[in-house]
Amino acid sequence: MARRNRSIPDRALRVADQIQRDLSDIIFSELKDPDIGMITITEVKVTPDYANAKVFYTMLDDDAEKLALTQERLRHAAGFLRNELGKRLHIHTLPTLMFVYDKTIKDGIALMKLIEEANATHVPDDGQA
Repeated sequence: MARRNRSIPDRALRVADQIQRDLSDIIFSELKDPDIGMITITEVKVTPDYANAKVFYTMLDDDAEKLALTQERLRHAAGFLRNELGKRLHIHTLPTLMFVYDKTIKDGIALMKLIEEANATHVPDDGQA
């Protein structure tokens, strides 16, 4: 879901949320590319003129080779996805889709591991001086 920001009008947020829902459904049910694995669309940001939309996604299998292949296949399928999106979304300007890998979840997991390691090596203070 798009994040609330004072500079982004409510309509733009609603359009971004609808694009996110529709693209998720289209990718799951209608896209027949086996090279695009299990992806989750985490956020969509549209420009104020609705000409472009950045589609942020994440993957379960995020090794570099698979990520590069998925990125290329999504870029290749962007026209099809935009066409299918146009059948569902009725706005004056249908945005051009740009796919961006969202690594915040991966970074969050790595940070949690570092915190757990730090806590495991931490010597508890027993209060003795």
